[in-house]
Amino acid sequence: MKKCLDLFSKAGGTSMGYYRAGFDVTGVDIQPQKHFPFKFIQADAIEYLEAHWQEYDFIAASPPCHFYSTGTQHRKNAGIIYPDLLPDTQKILIQTGKPYVLENVPGAKDLMINPIMLCGGMFDLDVMRHRFFESN
Repeated sequence: MKKCLDLFSKAGGTSMGYYRAGFDVTGVDIQPQKHFPFKFIQADAIEYLEAHWQEYDFIAASPPCHFYSTGTQHRKNAGIIYPDLLPDTQKILIQTGKPYVLENVPGAKDLMINPIMLCGGMFDLDVMRHRFFESN
């Protein structure tokens, strides 16, 4: 079975999709995820990627979108600073040479390489958020 690394995995919604597609999934997130349904490693996702990328056949990454999200603009206006983890994640994913998918919000699409837009409604999901995906 092919091994999938799911970076910034949170509770595992994306991981479940990769599992259903036939992958053995390992999730990585800096915050504990007590309900994550597969192997989980609590760690900094970028640091883990740099150290362990060669152990996986495929890498998925959904860096936090707060930096690019219009939904957090009021917080940014109030002085809250969100880290921009997309460029570093993208750079390392490319350097690994492994197949990957990088996901983020519409505000990040100009930084992504040939992204495509998907929405939950396209898949009969009750999630109507547009997301952009880059893949090599």
